[in-house]
Amino acid sequence: MAGTNRCKGYEVNTIHLNSTTLDEESTRYALSPAAPAESRYSRTAIVLHWVLGLTVVAVFGVGLYMANLPFSLLRMKLFNWHKWAGMCYLALSVLRLVWRLTHRPPALPARISAAMPPWQRWALEATHTGLYILFFAVPLIGWAYSSAAGFPIVVFGVLPLPDFVPADKTLAALIKPWHELSAFALLGLALLHIAAALKHQWWDRDGLVNRMWPLRR
Repeated sequence: MAGTNRCKGYEVNTIHLNSTTLDEESTRYALSPAAPAESRYSRTAIVLHWVLGLTVVAVFGVGLYMANLPFSLLRMKLFNWHKWAGMCYLALSVLRLVWRLTHRPPALPARISAAMPPWQRWALEATHTGLYILFFAVPLIGWAYSSAAGFPIVVFGVLPLPDFVPADKTLAALIKPWHELSAFALLGLALLHIAAALKHQWWDRDGLVNRMWPLRR
């Protein structure tokens, strides 16, 4: 509340801050980028996010490497490891989806949402949806390809999985390129996701990345 006091012929402007004004100022500073990050994702969601993200890179890298190897014992071992990792990745994707459906993620902070143009919000939703679809599509298509090629999956050499489709060499030839294309699509969306995170961290400096960062800042 502003007021004017007179003292020895001079007018002195004074400002009185009531509790409401102080609360408004505190809120404004709390929402600034320099303040602690808004509500974070749960610890379980953060762990699943980073484990799955690193697994995507590792499995893709091994798959790309082994595809160009000549037939050998190493190639066979890598193929088995690749399939085991894919099935573990599928199980973790199921766990992550169940967790997300049963534990509502924190909403995008209003100040960040308001600053994003409509196309960026659309890209955000489309990327997340695409990632979740490919989390399941890539390992399931790989499972189908292995079954059609006549190579059952035995996870860690002890847990046999049922054939996803009947053995059929013609079908395997049709499925194989779809597994490769879906894997490249998953990596592409993952890289787009990383690029967006870096933009928020280094260009916008809005603290959005802190909500999913493993260590508190």
